[in-house]
Amino acid sequence: MKRSWFVPDQQAVLSYIGLRRSVGAIGTALPFVLPLGTVALFTMDLPSSLSGYYYTGMRDVFVGSMCAIGVFLLSYKFGRPDNWLGTIAGVSAIGLSIFPTTPGGNPTPTRWEHAAGVLHLVFAAVFFVALAIFCLFLFTRTGPDGTPTDQKRTRNVVYRICGWVIMGCLVLAVVAGVGLGTDLKAELRPLFWLESVAVLAFGVSWLVKGETLFRDQPESR
Repeated sequence: MKRSWFVPDQQAVLSYIGLRRSVGAIGTALPFVLPLGTVALFTMDLPSSLSGYYYTGMRDVFVGSMCAIGVFLLSYKFGRPDNWLGTIAGVSAIGLSIFPTTPGGNPTPTRWEHAAGVLHLVFAAVFFVALAIFCLFLFTRTGPDGTPTDQKRTRNVVYRICGWVIMGCLVLAVVAGVGLGTDLKAELRPLFWLESVAVLAFGVSWLVKGETLFRDQPESR
């Protein structure tokens, strides 16, 4: 039987498990790829935040990765809450990549740079909060039978840890931004470390949800 041009190849359709793994892989790799690539390829000083890589030679990697995460999240379809939250997180991921953070080396940013920086912070905050909600409330749900397996309980522990780590990093980022002086922030780079930990937690949670880790064993017949 000849295949119609209008009938999609089912093997070419990305499953939600594949989407979860893709999102998790990008999120897990990003905190390592950006600094290592900057040091190895461009031999320049590292920025004070992950968002600051927009102004380095790794800008295309940063923007491309966030846009890819955004597209994957927009394509993620599972349940109605997941769809809505995925859309919000996806739009936020693309938004924070389009609107760069305020340049760190410019003490008097232009009006556009200031506006873009504010939008970047808003999109970043919404993005991380949405990811934390995924971990704490959506990923921890149990199937229709209501009886979680031992592996599911382990996964729920990982999800909750990742969710609270993301929220904790957000709170600490605000505290560091307000409470630390300019020189101390330049020396310690707290925003870079907190963003890296939050993104890493986000990546791990999605890898686990994509059945890469702690997957249920098939039932024996």
